Amino acid sequence: MRALLADVWASPTGRIGMVLTAAILLFITFGPLVTPNPNLLAVQAKFLPPSLAHPMGTDNLGRDLLARAAQGTRAAVLIAVAVVALSSVIGALLGVIAGLLGGWIDRAILIIFDIISAYPPVILAMGIVALYGTGASNLLLVVTILFLPQFGRMARAQTLSLRNQPFVDAERILGLGTARLVTRHLLPNVVGPLIVLASMNVPVVITIEAGLSFLGLGVQPPQASLGTLIKDGYIYLDQSWWPTIGAAAILAITTLGATLFGEALRDASDPKRKGGFQ
Repeated sequence: MRALLADVWASPTGRIGMVLTAAILLFITFGPLVTPNPNLLAVQAKFLPPSLAHPMGTDNLGRDLLARAAQGTRAAVLIAVAVVALSSVIGALLGVIAGLLGGWIDRAILIIFDIISAYPPVILAMGIVALYGTGASNLLLVVTILFLPQFGRMARAQTLSLRNQPFVDAERILGLGTARLVTRHLLPNVVGPLIVLASMNVPVVITIEAGLSFLGLGVQPPQASLGTLIKDGYIYLDQSWWPTIGAAAILAITTLGATLFGEALRDASDPKRKGGFQ
């Protein structure tokens, strides 16, 4: 891992991605600790421009925008990490099972992946929200389902390339059970590509979370989200443009840093691309 991060740092774009990612992690870790209560109302101080007291200004209810941006960014990052973790674990298990067992089980799992991929994300989100309601937990469920096919297909492809390898045949001859074979040999060999894919999907999940929250399908008030901050700022854009600009800038920095870091990590883990860092 240390050598991999060194290769990422050797890339100019990877260096930018690491710096931006580190800055966002510091922001979501210490921002809520040093800023006021993000839900504290002060209507008499609404739409204040940036100042020492309120570095990003205030919104239509006088709430500190820096505090709400820190809360919203933390929520976005935590949801993205949880989604990527859940979808990668579940997708990897399904993909490994499909690739190892084959036959009708393989076809059934692929059909499920195809069905999920066939639905536009917003339509699928609206359907699940209509059944179970809005909220962060349902948002987590929606986006996790959306990303299952990506991880499942990659795990299946890796398993298909491994299941006929000599070491797998040797373990089978020695009597190693299917469950032990999966946990001891197949899953460890597919973890690397899945980590790279997960790192590249984090900014995508953050963007989807912001978009669904903007539409009212994600994080609900009074909990802050970058999407709801942009939406609230857009409603009062004729009175103050600080809320929209601030939240949009933080969303752009967060996704840019995660994207550059993910792409550099992908390149560093691919021997064919390492020449590009020279």
